[in-house]
Amino acid sequence: MIIARRMTRNPVTATPDMSIGEASDLMKREKVHRLPVLDKDKNLIGVITEKDILHASPSPASSLSIHEMAYLLSKLTVRKLMTKDPVTISEDTTVEEAARLMSDQDLSCLPVVNGTKLVGIVTKSDMFRILLELFGARHYGVRLSFLVEDKPGTIARISQALADKGLDIISFGTFAGTDPTNAICTIKVQGCTIEELVEIIKPFVSEILDVREV
Repeated sequence: MIIARRMTRNPVTATPDMSIGEASDLMKREKVHRLPVLDKDKNLIGVITEKDILHASPSPASSLSIHEMAYLLSKLTVRKLMTKDPVTISEDTTVEEAARLMSDQDLSCLPVVNGTKLVGIVTKSDMFRILLELFGARHYGVRLSFLVEDKPGTIARISQALADKGLDIISFGTFAGTDPTNAICTIKVQGCTIEELVEIIKPFVSEILDVREV
């Protein structure tokens, strides 16, 4: 899957000369936690987040009055706090690559650009929603995790065994195992009990790690 299918198009944006108070109000009004920053030619030049604003705001323990704090924030602009030249991706970037970038570089969002023009944004919340879908978290069923030998044909044989019993596979994921010779799999199905699923899977696995109805 590519990011174009999951990104938020035409996201709310800020300008570099917008005050921090205005940017904060805009985030609250639009219920977003970050704003791409565009220059007068609509080119992406930065990103500002709630965390940036929080770190710049005077502490509640400060001796400043509310009016004084508001005045200081009105004089501080987005340009001074934004992350300049943020990491970006294109519309045809895969979801996996976007997730890797966000994890490896500890990013809360990735602006999506076509050249220098902003076309969308993808956030950690978008990634969490994709993860929920991959695990079939919004569908009731029997979820089973198990250890298998990491060799060609293993997953196909398990899938065929489930298909032969007429079971509906909601999700099937594979993960790094305990060593290079094996893999951990998590499967979720509908149409059987815990006992029936264990009986079907048992001949193909090295160890059953967890099973439950969710």
